[in-house]
Amino acid sequence: MGKFLKYLLYVTVSAAFLAVSSCATIFNGVKAKVWLTNDNVHEPVNIVADDKSYSNVMLPYRIKVKRGYKDSHVTITSNNYVPYTMDIEKVFNASYIANVLCPIGFVIDAATGAMMKPEHKSYHVNMVRRNTNMSAGPVIVNNYIQQEKDESGAGDSSGIRVEDVIIRWMLDSDPRGARVFWRVVSSVPQEVKNTNELYLGTTPYEETRSFNILGLTYDNAHNVQIEIRMSRDGYLDQVKRFNVRQALDQQEISTFYDLVPNE
Repeated sequence: MGKFLKYLLYVTVSAAFLAVSSCATIFNGVKAKVWLTNDNVHEPVNIVADDKSYSNVMLPYRIKVKRGYKDSHVTITSNNYVPYTMDIEKVFNASYIANVLCPIGFVIDAATGAMMKPEHKSYHVNMVRRNTNMSAGPVIVNNYIQQEKDESGAGDSSGIRVEDVIIRWMLDSDPRGARVFWRVVSSVPQEVKNTNELYLGTTPYEETRSFNILGLTYDNAHNVQIEIRMSRDGYLDQVKRFNVRQALDQQEISTFYDLVPNE
């Protein structure tokens, strides 16, 4: 009987350990992996994400960010491009529901933030090259700014509002028929507010329209990004971000999404 009790105790402890290990924080992990992608940077970059550094790496590159309840702050620098910053927002992780079968794991995941995950699996990094027309002041939007200066009498163009500058939007995907959503992501919310997603249409999408971003000036535009998300049934959502200052200079946002099947 003594051996039987010892065996029963061993089995019980082992089962409890496995249960906790499989459905607590270890189940989800305290960090998640996300891809940073880019189309125009062909030199090594340095990345800092949640105080973890990745030096001399090439994009696209996969990094780890904390799950938690706070946004993860990411900074990317290189020799020939303007430093790029972004915040990765967190959303509820559906796999956390499985922890209801394990109360201990449920509590641990809630306490550590493992119940959260990055909103997207990949983020497009749209870096701006140094010593471009941006540093010399407005170029493509000069006519609009000159008109604003004439009306306001301002001598400096940097603070001129560019809320209603018209640009060209050209968005496409393979396969086509993806739903297109966009929103404003601002690093200076006291000047330009973040917005919720707005629906634009389906791909191929082409239109000439303004940003209509309240508080936007040529001076603060480099701190504002447009996030565009493509969504189609049976495929993974894809997200890209575009620097508004660069879009103003180029007078367009043009991109293509190669959608990946959700297998």
